[in-house]
Amino acid sequence: MKLQGKVAVVTGGARGIGRAIVERYVAEGARVAIGDLDRDEAGVVAAGLGDAALPVRLDVTKRDSVDALVSEVARWGGGIDILVNNAAIFDMAPVLEVTERSFDSQFAVNVRGLFFTLQAVARHMVERGRGGKIINMASQAGRRGEALVSVYCATKAAVISITQSAGLDLIKHRINVNGIAPGVVDTPMWEEVDALFARYENRPPGEKKRLVGEAVPYGRMGRPEDHAGAAVFLASDDAEYVVAQTLNVDGGNWMS
Repeated sequence: MKLQGKVAVVTGGARGIGRAIVERYVAEGARVAIGDLDRDEAGVVAAGLGDAALPVRLDVTKRDSVDALVSEVARWGGGIDILVNNAAIFDMAPVLEVTERSFDSQFAVNVRGLFFTLQAVARHMVERGRGGKIINMASQAGRRGEALVSVYCATKAAVISITQSAGLDLIKHRINVNGIAPGVVDTPMWEEVDALFARYENRPPGEKKRLVGEAVPYGRMGRPEDHAGAAVFLASDDAEYVVAQTLNVDGGNWMS
């Protein structure tokens, strides 16, 4: 029960890695607000967790939505101790085919949304005076460029950079900011990713997913629950002296 008595917010918490973290946090004793654009889906997750979970509609691209979430969770839980910045979107295309709409939407959610959610929760934590833990979900895509994924890679590189800068700035308030960089993870989104690779690399459906899984040194793609332990660690007192780091949880794909 490493998170006993803590109140956490997980953005994009209704599915995939976010949902796995929500469920693990509750198992570790936390009360968790599930912030998601799809409140109904968040409500389904919350219903299975009883009084320990609160579904909240959240659009990270809207400042008033972020501020409303902070206020609602503070009333519900008495304050926010942990933020997991997990909400993100993905798109891909060759550099010559990237549209302004795709570029802007990815940066709006993955970078701007993450930053201002971090800022709003950090302000609350500073005012409360009890410190806290903030975890930003990055990606192995933020460690290196990929020909078809230029914009997404750039957004996740920005997440790693923000994690470093915010970590150095906020630790004076006893707010630890760290990140997690997943590798390839078997979530429903990967069906869309595989379809895009099939289109741009002229592959049969399913082949790209199989190949990237086989290439992981561990021997398979990651699963959402593979990331929950790292999220618990970084949110717990065990990580009190861990500052501005991004932890690779990718089966050995990237070493740093």
